[in-house]
Amino acid sequence: MRSIINEKNLNNKKILLRLDLNVPLEKDKITDTTRIDKILPTLNFLIKEKAQIIILSHIGRPKGKTVKELSLQPITKELENKLKKKVKLIHKNIKEIKNKSFFDRYDQEILILENIRFYSEEEENDYEFAKHISKLGDIYVNDAFSCSHRAHASIYKLPKFLPSFSGLQLDLEVDALNKITSEITRPTTCIIGGSKISTKINVIKNLIPKFDNIIIVGGMANNFIEFYGNSIGKSIKEKNCDKIVGEIVSLSKKEKCKIIYPEDVIISKNLNGSPQNKELSEILYDEMILDIGPKTIEKIAKIIDNSKTILWNGPAGYFENPNFANGSIQIAKKIIENNKTNKIFSVVGGGDTVSLLTNMNVINNFNFVSTAGGAFLEYLEGKNLPGITALN
Repeated sequence: MRSIINEKNLNNKKILLRLDLNVPLEKDKITDTTRIDKILPTLNFLIKEKAQIIILSHIGRPKGKTVKELSLQPITKELENKLKKKVKLIHKNIKEIKNKSFFDRYDQEILILENIRFYSEEEENDYEFAKHISKLGDIYVNDAFSCSHRAHASIYKLPKFLPSFSGLQLDLEVDALNKITSEITRPTTCIIGGSKISTKINVIKNLIPKFDNIIIVGGMANNFIEFYGNSIGKSIKEKNCDKIVGEIVSLSKKEKCKIIYPEDVIISKNLNGSPQNKELSEILYDEMILDIGPKTIEKIAKIIDNSKTILWNGPAGYFENPNFANGSIQIAKKIIENNKTNKIFSVVGGGDTVSLLTNMNVINNFNFVSTAGGAFLEYLEGKNLPGITALN
């Protein structure tokens, strides 16, 4: 994989730059700019090199149809504000743009083609569509790691037709994930949450041989609590998962990886109720587990203190309600404390975890924070990502 930062002659070249600008919108207002902020270094580098940038990106799932509410217009305005440069959104149908000379009429250094998913050929990974797009540029750059698990035309097929490179953010993402999967400094700890074990089973299985500790929190911890004979009341849990939990426990013993799940919990009778700390043996039929308790927080803190590498994916509880956010907040604070003294290398991923850290205003206190969801998890599973494979 070649990084665009090592390419010498970019002056006046037309760069087809695939980005993930799929930011949350509310009535044309961007509510979280994290994904935009992360790709600014690549844009600034290309501007400095006097390249003409033609951005390919998407918002939402328009399913091959033009949907006005999913236009990239709000992104255009945001990029103008952040880069202090004029940015032009091109509304013309991509299929009607015959070649790259079309862009010579514009003075702007940055042009954005309208939502690439307005074309059904994008998600169909259409060969001819990718070939047509390739005629619009001189060089292709993928800086959309979070889309790189998709075999879509602008991710997988397009690199076949042009000199292709990785962007700065994609480089950082791959380097960070390599450090926690291939170039590990032990002891290593993974804190993993979420509501469904089935979506993370392959990640956990792939990490068990490489990690010293796997800490299970969030909704999936309820399956472990119940597996070991405790009542979880009316807490959320994934059904028919005893076999999966058994496989995880068995593999962890074989690989000498400790599986840690909550010792005590914070419960309530509903999502908006008052928090109450309970031992696992005390949970009643009409109560639900919504966070980890103080004993569990203390145990996790000690494990973090004794670790050199930390991977965190998934909050510890129902953090949307401040009554049940303490476990997640304390995990974040403990990792930050160790980060500040360079005791650990920390990587965080997953939409909910990133949202928590954004609300705490501490995103910059970790070695790396990934906004990639599916791509992040599939890389941790050990899968080959189509977007990375295409660049290789």
